[in-house]
Amino acid sequence: MSWLDARGVKYETFDVISDGEAFDEMVRLSGQTLAPVIDVNGKILADFGPDQLEKFWKKISMV
Repeated sequence: MSWLDARGVKYETFDVISDGEAFDEMVRLSGQTLAPVIDVNGKILADFGPDQLEKFWKKISMV
């Protein structure tokens, strides 16, 4: 979230630990039970850190 905040990216968060529906949606989107998961216009990145997020962001920005 810090990476997104630093770049002024707006986002919505879901608590997949306390919200079973959010957890199920995360698994459906990513195929994984590990967080974090980000969905940007249908492009999914799961179980990532800042470096992977930056690469993902650059890749989807070029499309």
